[in-house]
Amino acid sequence: MKKILIVSTVSRQFYLFEQGNIEVLKSLGYEVHGAANFEDINERLDKIDIVRHHFDIQRSPFSLKNIKAYKQLKTIMKSENFDAVHCHSPMGSVLARLVARSIKLKNVIYTAHGFHFYKGAPIINWLLYYPIEKWLSRYTDILITINKEDFDRANSFKTCRVEYIPGIGVDSSKFSEDKRIRTKKRSELNIPENSFVILSVGELNRNKNHEAVIRAISKIANKDVLYLICGKGILENYLNDLIQELGLSNQVKLLGFRNDLDEIYQAADLFAFPSYREGLSVSLMEAMASGLPIVASQIRGNVDLIESNDNGLLFKPKNTESCAISIEKIISNSGLRNEMKHRNLITIKKFSKKNVSEKMRDIYKNLL
Repeated sequence: MKKILIVSTVSRQFYLFEQGNIEVLKSLGYEVHGAANFEDINERLDKIDIVRHHFDIQRSPFSLKNIKAYKQLKTIMKSENFDAVHCHSPMGSVLARLVARSIKLKNVIYTAHGFHFYKGAPIINWLLYYPIEKWLSRYTDILITINKEDFDRANSFKTCRVEYIPGIGVDSSKFSEDKRIRTKKRSELNIPENSFVILSVGELNRNKNHEAVIRAISKIANKDVLYLICGKGILENYLNDLIQELGLSNQVKLLGFRNDLDEIYQAADLFAFPSYREGLSVSLMEAMASGLPIVASQIRGNVDLIESNDNGLLFKPKNTESCAISIEKIISNSGLRNEMKHRNLITIKKFSKKNVSEKMRDIYKNLL
């Protein structure tokens, strides 16, 4: 039986992003192994049928523990005699490709979920990450990108085969409109009947930029606007303090981590996605599949999904005034909301799980 190793930094990669790839690989007769830092095991991971290999990889490129992790990964890859390796995440891809080169393992695939160097990125990102990625690309057989900007950048390396895959795919059937779910969920969340609900999903960190929408809502003189944020993170206390400072305690709610996002999308009227950096956002695609109009930052990845004044509105991530104007425009125009809903339901079909799986099947099938 053919054997492939999927390498990442953190264990959640496998249940959040790799289930589709694992299903395809198994259907092609592969025995699938996974290597990551498996310190955090949970029920979702236990349901994934792979052979697990723990190694002490760290997300920071400056951690000396990654020297040990390199040696551990080399032992794993030599002992198992893999036919191929598919790596993810910045550090996972660096270590996996270095090890593959050292043991002369062929058939190396790397999925870039969003290069750290991009239009508008800090200069330090270009100085640090760009030369590393360009150098390692020569030890990569197939480099997969999930947005058009990264695809063009990777092709400029001129050192390996580059493929574009539209993200990890979305199962639109999970997000089909159901008025009963909408009524039930709004009741559970104690949402007043006349509320216009804006939803954001993402970790509470600087990159996700929830502050921009909070400040935008403070500029909108509409007490019926309710902003829900699903996610946890290091900025929770900061955001709570900001909400209090702006007098928005009745209009902005932090809901924490949620397992019922498919239902919460149904309870919303608008999806806001103000990030500074993305590859190709799953939550944004899920919102589109739910038929929500979109207000999003004009950045890489988002522009692959949203065409301004068509299926959503785009704004510069630091421009809270523009964000507020975009939100008000959608709130005040029910016809525009319906048009955006219709267009999102059509657009998202290109990013379906089925479409992605078919493309990955072609890549895996022709690998050996």
